[in-house]
Amino acid sequence: MKDIKRTLAGLMAVMSVMSAAASCTQKQTNGSPEEPTEIPAEAAEAAVETPTEDPIPFRGTTLTWLGDFDLNQTSSGGRSVAMALFEDRYGCTVNCIQTDASQKYERLSSMINSGEEVDMFPFDDNAIPGRAAAGQFEALDPYFYYLGYDEGLWDDMKSTADMLAYNGSHYVMPTSLTDPFLLTYSRTLMQAEGLEDPWQLYQQGTWDWNAFLDMMKTFKANGTDGKTRYGVNGWFGRAALQSTGHTVVNMTAAGCENNIADPAIAGAEQMMQDVVQNGLFSSYFRRWFPNDQHTLFLASGDWTVGASNAKNPDGDIMVVPFPKAPDADKYYLTCGFNAKLLVKNSKHPEAVAAYLRCERIAATQEEYVTAAKEKALVPVPGASGEPRSQLTEEQYDAIQSIMRDCTPVYDPGYGMGEKMYTIQDEKLSSRGAMNRITEDILRQNAGSWDSLRDLMSPAVDAAVGLVNSGQAADHPAPAPEPEEVPAEEVPAE
Repeated sequence: MKDIKRTLAGLMAVMSVMSAAASCTQKQTNGSPEEPTEIPAEAAEAAVETPTEDPIPFRGTTLTWLGDFDLNQTSSGGRSVAMALFEDRYGCTVNCIQTDASQKYERLSSMINSGEEVDMFPFDDNAIPGRAAAGQFEALDPYFYYLGYDEGLWDDMKSTADMLAYNGSHYVMPTSLTDPFLLTYSRTLMQAEGLEDPWQLYQQGTWDWNAFLDMMKTFKANGTDGKTRYGVNGWFGRAALQSTGHTVVNMTAAGCENNIADPAIAGAEQMMQDVVQNGLFSSYFRRWFPNDQHTLFLASGDWTVGASNAKNPDGDIMVVPFPKAPDADKYYLTCGFNAKLLVKNSKHPEAVAAYLRCERIAATQEEYVTAAKEKALVPVPGASGEPRSQLTEEQYDAIQSIMRDCTPVYDPGYGMGEKMYTIQDEKLSSRGAMNRITEDILRQNAGSWDSLRDLMSPAVDAAVGLVNSGQAADHPAPAPEPEEVPAEEVPAE
């Protein structure tokens, strides 16, 4: 065991010898682009020293990965850092079985039930707690040693892993955060309106709902050209509710519980009601910050920031996290989680844990982090050769600091079946309870939060009861990838 520990710990030293190159876009399970740092194969192989006595019990293992993208290579055909480490340090390989994203859970169930070999599966909102409760995944706790959990590698991710724990066990060990929900704005527009810079308010700890509402009301009142002004546009409800740090469903060591009556949730719903009643919210879909000077904030994932720069070359675009509740002690972040899951009955759980260790190293070691930043700052050219998307270094650093300094939130209600969460929800009757809880006030489909809460609470109770009894409800397909930004902007309102 001491020899194994020395060998695993030595992996960190090996990393420092390797040189990183640019990363290439690869499809991630939650629909977002993942950019794994790519490393030349010869560099990884040159850095590996083969021990005279092999202490790694899973050396030479072939893992079976079931997912909607190929782990073995990046889009340019090269290996990711994680894959290079896994192959060259441990002599392991990955057999990738690709399936359509909308069918991956059905394929997983079929493979488990028929006894087909499958070891590793992509994490998304559908996995926890519903699919774990139904027995499709196994906890990683018995394999923490192979993760390097007690060696400092996961220290700044432990609280997030604990938040995602189900029934006291860790099914999800995020290697990194992704897709933060942000508010994008123009500093040029803020200055022209005589408003304070939200980023500076955030740095001072005074960026809260009150400051946010006051700013939007002032902006709307300042309009003199006869055109309607809006305070905020985009995907607002989920991040606004989760800016409280509270969730509709709580996940405890004893199981899940309905928390819809939490006063903090009522406070977020009332804030959304204020936004609507003051005419501050526009539901018009946009892929970037509008350049018509009639909207103060765009609520979206970070994937819109680069395109917003291209569409607002003089806008001095910046981002800020969602404002906190006035009585909150910290800023909370709605985001995604890069993670892989250990499939039930896997014959190679130690090797799965070792692969996750490699992904964590690739996400945290300095040279790989630097290479990822360099890749992110490369302009994405459009058809005419002009950049259609480009991040500034200031924006990139701000996004990274938000993910580092804010506390991520995950609501288990999103992982409890399609009656709780649906992707295609144009018809009110077919939308899940979580969709309605976060959107009905904004869509003006609810008279009050009290009435909406009373209407949705039985649905939450039913989902909680199903999960706590160990049954899996039907789950929807994952959210689709953001569409490519078109050459022409969407029509103005």
